Amino acid sequence: MFYFLLYILLETLTTVNISSKIGGLATFLEIVFSAIVGLFLLTNFRYTLANNAMMLFSKEISIEEFQKLSIFSFLGAILLIVPGFFSDILGILLQFSVVGTFFAKKIFGLKYKNNNKNRGENNDEIIDVEVVSDKFVE
Repeated sequence: MFYFLLYILLETLTTVNISSKIGGLATFLEIVFSAIVGLFLLTNFRYTLANNAMMLFSKEISIEEFQKLSIFSFLGAILLIVPGFFSDILGILLQFSVVGTFFAKKIFGLKYKNNNKNRGENNDEIIDVEVVSDKFVE
C-alpha cells in the first residue's frame, strides 16, 4: 500500500511539473504517443517471449533470467499505456533488464536463488544409477 501511494504522489508531482513546462497540447501528444508505443510493445510481446524461450531452451539464460526478462518487459509496456510521465519513465526503464532486476531486489524484496544444484549442473556429488536384476527376491 505504501508503494502505491508513493507511486501516485510521484506520478502527480512529475506530471504536473512537466506538463506545466511543455503545455497541454504537448502533454496530450506525449500521452497518445506513449500509449501507441506501449500497444506496439504488447502486440510484439509474443515475439519477445518466443525469443526469450529460445534462449532458455538453448541454455543461454536461466529460468530466473527468463522470468525477469518476460515479466518486466510486459510490465513496462503496460506502464507506457498508463497516462502520466512517471509511469512512462518507469515503462521505458523496465524495458532494460538491469532496471527490472534492481526493482525486484530492492523494492519488491525478491531474491533469486541459484537452482544449479536442483538441476544437477555443477554438482559432482550426484550419481545416476539404474539397477536391473533378473532375479526375483522375496
